[in-house]
Amino acid sequence: MEDNNEFINCPLRRALNALGGKWNLIIIKIIGTGELRFGQIKREIPDISEKVLIEKLKVLISYDIVVRKDFKEVPPKVSYRLSETGIKALKIVNEIELFGSYLKVR
Repeated sequence: MEDNNEFINCPLRRALNALGGKWNLIIIKIIGTGELRFGQIKREIPDISEKVLIEKLKVLISYDIVVRKDFKEVPPKVSYRLSETGIKALKIVNEIELFGSYLKVR
């Protein structure tokens, strides 16, 4: 049996936790190489609720895939961009998207 720490620290599991789910890859793709405000991201993904977008951005921030920049203004102004790790994730997203273009739905 595998040691529990190895199980928890498995790189594949960490990657799936960070990138898995319905929205994370799409959010990474939308942010891309730019810096976007929350409203800009939301407009690009109209079928995601604000609550879910906030939750998913927090997850991506916790894995250091997305960086949140707070401008400390009133009213609050915040932007999001990909970190270096996020840029690596974007390459994976682009490859998955390419793979998706080869798939046929029957």
